[in-house]
Amino acid sequence: MTSADDPVAPDGLPCRTDVVVGLLLASPRHRYEGRPADGALPADQSSPELRDHVELRAGLGIVGDRYFAARAHVHASVTVVGLEGLEAVGRALGTDLDVAATRRNVFLRGADVEALRGQPFALDSGQGVVRFRGYRPANPCAWMDHEVAPGAFRAMRGRAGVRCDPESDGVLSVGPATLWTAAPVPLRATPTR
Repeated sequence: MTSADDPVAPDGLPCRTDVVVGLLLASPRHRYEGRPADGALPADQSSPELRDHVELRAGLGIVGDRYFAARAHVHASVTVVGLEGLEAVGRALGTDLDVAATRRNVFLRGADVEALRGQPFALDSGQGVVRFRGYRPANPCAWMDHEVAPGAFRAMRGRAGVRCDPESDGVLSVGPATLWTAAPVPLRATPTR
């Protein structure tokens, strides 16, 4: 018997990890185009990029994001990244990073996000379970040195998140959440390199 405070595991994902969705970003357009030395395009002031919640559509991505339904981003419409890894990058570089400048979509605290590559997983931030499949690493690019911090391009390798697709419709919100996985996903100690 379960209570409302004891959520039921989604089929095939019995392992529960309490996490926090620390930040959600959905950008209606690309801002890192061309050469990094030319600088990023300004944010679209009519549509804030940082959100308190985002709506996801199975196989399409985040509604209102630049990668939503983009054929070039099949299996890569959403990027999930671990805040602990980005904080370790900041420590290694001796600076406080603006993690939003990495342009990832879902920033999690409390689990080894890099372990989700090639794995099914689900997140529930209180509005129901949203299923995902992790695919490939979200490799950093040269823009990271210019927009995040000098040296970030190299320091983010192995800590830049996982590209994935939602496999169900749903909503994610900033705040406490549950990560459901097929196998335990502990918080790993991230080396500072």
